[in-house]
Amino acid sequence: MLRVNAFDHVVLNVRDVEIAADWYSRVLGMERRDAPPAEGGAARTSMMFGRNKINLRPISATQEEWFTGLSPQAGSDDLCFLTDLPPAQVADHFRANGIEIALGPVIKQGARGDIVSVYVRDPDGNLIEVASYP
Repeated sequence: MLRVNAFDHVVLNVRDVEIAADWYSRVLGMERRDAPPAEGGAARTSMMFGRNKINLRPISATQEEWFTGLSPQAGSDDLCFLTDLPPAQVADHFRANGIEIALGPVIKQGARGDIVSVYVRDPDGNLIEVASYP
């Protein structure tokens, strides 16, 4: 029986790769990596963090340039990231960067139990949860 054991990467559909890359770098501390176009495809911008990566797919890319889901739409994702910072410091960081807090800190259910989360929105409107385990 097939059993997956981890995510390798996630692809976010974005209106503007430069704006999204700046936000994920500046606000969440991710490292930007650019790759040249693959044969017949488009250039790739990825945001690296830990052992994970997010590819930023421009919503204007065609299926030929970037094979993707049937109905790509910017701003339709909910993502949860983990941090070692206490929730109050996460909230302070967002405020210091001019990011409006949508909710939190609040207790939610994570993959391993209760987490304390702070929710914001990225430039495309995706719901971004930054959480820590108590």
